[in-house]
Amino acid sequence: IMTPAATPAALRARERPVEELAERVLAGDPRAIARAISLIDDEDARAAALIADLFAHTGRAYLIGVTGPPGAGKSTLVDRLTAAIRRSGRSVGILAVDPTSPFTGGAVLGDRLRMTAHAADAGVFIRSMATRGHLGGLSRSTSDAALVLDAAGKDVIIIETVGVGQDEVDIIRTADVSIVTLVPGTGDDVQALKAGIMEIADIFVVNKADREGADRLVSAVEANLALHGYGADEWRPPIIKTVATTGDGVDELEATIGRFMTHGSTRHAARRRNRGAYRLRELVTQRFMHHLEQRVLAPGEFEAIVDRVAARSIDPYSAADELLARALGSGARRDS
Repeated sequence: IMTPAATPAALRARERPVEELAERVLAGDPRAIARAISLIDDEDARAAALIADLFAHTGRAYLIGVTGPPGAGKSTLVDRLTAAIRRSGRSVGILAVDPTSPFTGGAVLGDRLRMTAHAADAGVFIRSMATRGHLGGLSRSTSDAALVLDAAGKDVIIIETVGVGQDEVDIIRTADVSIVTLVPGTGDDVQALKAGIMEIADIFVVNKADREGADRLVSAVEANLALHGYGADEWRPPIIKTVATTGDGVDELEATIGRFMTHGSTRHAARRRNRGAYRLRELVTQRFMHHLEQRVLAPGEFEAIVDRVAARSIDPYSAADELLARALGSGARRDS
């Protein structure tokens, strides 16, 4: 008996050219979308060609980032927010970034159980992605996966971060609007005062607002916002109280996202430009390091330079200058 991964259909799917896969993604084929995201998540060599084929068809979807500490109810909130968006007739793509399993290397899917209500909805596509050790709350391939959903015609893409606390700043470089979810009773009144959290939030959500301490948490965030001195034309992050399990406050949250979408188109354009700049720098860095290690340095030479830095025989800046000079001065590429 063949396993699902070894069925003839699966084998044929692996052999299909990237152009055909891109066409099926553009047609909104769910299987093609899943396959495309798998290529990206697995860092398959064909992923770059796929993105090249899709990129001209992107830029229409609105990206919503939902971040916050573990236990804040992000998955339940995303589930309810998706239902509210679907009532308006818009399609939704969800990228839920989960911790990486230490056994399989895949995503730990516990939180996805809260989104089963949309499993039969053709207007919703849900995909879990593992962080695979990447810091910042997102996986390295999240932004490219969002491009696939954008090209597939999803009107709204919701990106839920893994929940790593103060380090979840990557979402501001990925989403059009960043929602920071806090919960009373877990020290979030202190966490909310942290500079990184305050700076990435476009909207604050105090979830599980039926708990004791919710009003105190709202007051703590309000007090911190008051210190920033927002101008008359600036967006001042509002604070929405929700109880995601019952849906309380979710409609208000959706309306607030709508207000943010229409507030300051210049700001949104600048954010998307910055997102492109960040992604370009990231890709150039990755490709430079790959070129350096595979085409310039001999096997084990990079590790030897790291050992020299660790032994204090050379400082990191001089080592970096040496490597850069080697890379720029390598006319003939070393056989890989």
